[in-house]
Amino acid sequence: MRNWIFSRLLETKQAFSLKKLKELDYWLLIPYLMLCGFGVVMVYSSSSNVAVQMGSTPISYLFKQLFFVLIGMFIILLMFMIPYHFIKSGRAIFAVYGALILALLGLLVVGQTINGAAGWFHIGPFSIQPAEFVKVILILLMAKSLTMPDQMADIVGGHWWQVMWFPVILCGAMIGLVLIQPDMGSAVIITAIVFMMCLSSGFSFKKSYLYFGVAVGLVIFIVFPIALKLSESGTVKSYKLARLVAFVDPFGHANGSGQQLVNSYYALSNGGLFGVGLGNSIQKRGYLPEPNTDFIMAITSEELGLVGVVIIMILLGMIIWQTIRIGIRSNDSFNTLVCYGVATYFAVQAFINVGGVVGWLPITGVTFPFISYGGSSMFSLTLSLGIVLNISAHERRKRG
Repeated sequence: MRNWIFSRLLETKQAFSLKKLKELDYWLLIPYLMLCGFGVVMVYSSSSNVAVQMGSTPISYLFKQLFFVLIGMFIILLMFMIPYHFIKSGRAIFAVYGALILALLGLLVVGQTINGAAGWFHIGPFSIQPAEFVKVILILLMAKSLTMPDQMADIVGGHWWQVMWFPVILCGAMIGLVLIQPDMGSAVIITAIVFMMCLSSGFSFKKSYLYFGVAVGLVIFIVFPIALKLSESGTVKSYKLARLVAFVDPFGHANGSGQQLVNSYYALSNGGLFGVGLGNSIQKRGYLPEPNTDFIMAITSEELGLVGVVIIMILLGMIIWQTIRIGIRSNDSFNTLVCYGVATYFAVQAFINVGGVVGWLPITGVTFPFISYGGSSMFSLTLSLGIVLNISAHERRKRG
């Protein structure tokens, strides 16, 4: 026992050695730092008018976002430096899972409602959104569950449900609690992560497409039309249902639920190819709600134009592609699945945000990775990126 403790302490000391910094993957780190730089600038530009209207100073959101970025950098460094085996620890994963379940249950009692969803704990001047951290822990939980030797053999052999019923129930409990808030955007992202990781594990593609097709069909042909009828008739008054109505006919509800999307269109139109110039957005001056969070890409498009948006997309695309490459090159199934899960997380969250801004998808309140204002989102994203950096360093040591 004494020798085991000594070896763990020695391993921890070696893990936090400054020499490990030489193993940083700069194809991940540099785009991340550049995105954070873009984010700080755009949060300041888009939020100065909002802050003044709320009785604060024009730079209040700037300082908060800088604080979030600095904490995010610390999280990345911490996750990169910790011993690799901590990331794969089943006990740690299930302990964090239990804590998040309790937090989500606590939201039902004391959750703070913001934009129609009771998904936040209010602590001093800040709010914490547990649903953001659910994305990270379910990536680790699914990777751990899907890579146990017996289960991998059964999955490939076609006996998927017999061995995966317990992890699926655990994920379903998390998704259900997130939906209750209700936080549809996070629930969709989490579902996409779980679905993609199951596909990557060797689960039958034919069955996957069948289940996915049935789910999409139910939403499009049954759930969606019923929700629209209930909202338009006034039978059920819901913030989320109003967003669905606005998605179908934004200009028909331009003075109500469609206001956000209509003004987003105006911002995109004003920006054109090169934008109207940093700080010169019209829509952020009281016309477009949530200009520093949900609709920050609309303001970015208006001020920096299509060119600025494309640069941001390329930087995020570099992170996603490098994460996938790390997963492809790894011989460890756990590492591969974690990388695929994180890449799915970043890609789906960006797609849902931009889809809402341009009217391809209903507005769900999802932030754009590393650009939008928000602490919980930034911390969740940096946790994920720090884990991938740790995996990248571990793979380099194995090859070296």
